Amino acid sequence: MEESDLQKRANKILEEVGKAIVGKKDVLEKILLAMLCDGHVLFEDYPGLAKTLTARSFARSLGCDFKRIQFTSDLLPSDITGSYILNRNTSAFELRPGPIFCNILLADEINRASPRTQSALLEAMQEKQVTIENTTLRLDAPFVVFATQNPIEYEGTYPLPEAQLDRFLLKLSIGYPSQDEEAEILDRRTKRESEEVEINQVASREEVLEMQKVVERIHIDPELERYIVKIVNETRGFGGVELGASPRGSLAMMKLSKARSWLHERNYVLPDDIKAVAVPALSHRIILTADQWIRGTKAETIVQGLLAKVPVPKVD
Repeated sequence: MEESDLQKRANKILEEVGKAIVGKKDVLEKILLAMLCDGHVLFEDYPGLAKTLTARSFARSLGCDFKRIQFTSDLLPSDITGSYILNRNTSAFELRPGPIFCNILLADEINRASPRTQSALLEAMQEKQVTIENTTLRLDAPFVVFATQNPIEYEGTYPLPEAQLDRFLLKLSIGYPSQDEEAEILDRRTKRESEEVEINQVASREEVLEMQKVVERIHIDPELERYIVKIVNETRGFGGVELGASPRGSLAMMKLSKARSWLHERNYVLPDDIKAVAVPALSHRIILTADQWIRGTKAETIVQGLLAKVPVPKVD
């Protein structure tokens, strides 16, 4: 398929998901950017803001296999990966695959499960494979994890370890709709007379993989690469930050800026692309000092301040 046709298909995905999600075009675009980069998304938001609907709508628009796991304190790793079960008829052990064998996985309230259970996702998120009983099984591509956690309920939860947070390409917040947007949500619900939103398949898994290959070929000037490195490096020596972003943060910014430039019909990266993805790509990768955390300082605010501090290079 021609590159221009792929770009039209990508924008068609956003239009189709927009049938279900009202007024969150910027968030939907960033989710699509993560998929174009073969990355995972962490949603930190309040209940009832259409996180599950968003994940399901993207899966339907792409014709992808979608699974959802409700994380609870008694969830076991085998409940995610699956296990080998004895077949009494054949006297042989047969694999009963878990819900992780899909294209788009929604890990709902991921921080309610124990660290042992959370770790069952680590191999799948990074290596795109699952090991069960010393047998390693590849996951079908694309494989994307949408994980959610509630920012206000901490009782009975287990904070995600830094190693797992670093594996999420983006951290996003959908946020409450405006009054006009909420009125539009009610109006659409009244007109369709059903809870279900009809989402049509407008692209395929194979086309998503093609898009990922095209994004890899987008040009980024060496000066802009150094600009990314300077931003990330500032997080490591900033007062109030205990632990800065790793090189994985630099890679995330580079990949996302390439995807954004392609989605905006350019074959080269601009500084604006880098600025647009910096906050969601870095905010979950830095750990604040205790005093900043007590004061209620947001990591997003620190990243925004660093963007204003680091000079933008001039690129021909």
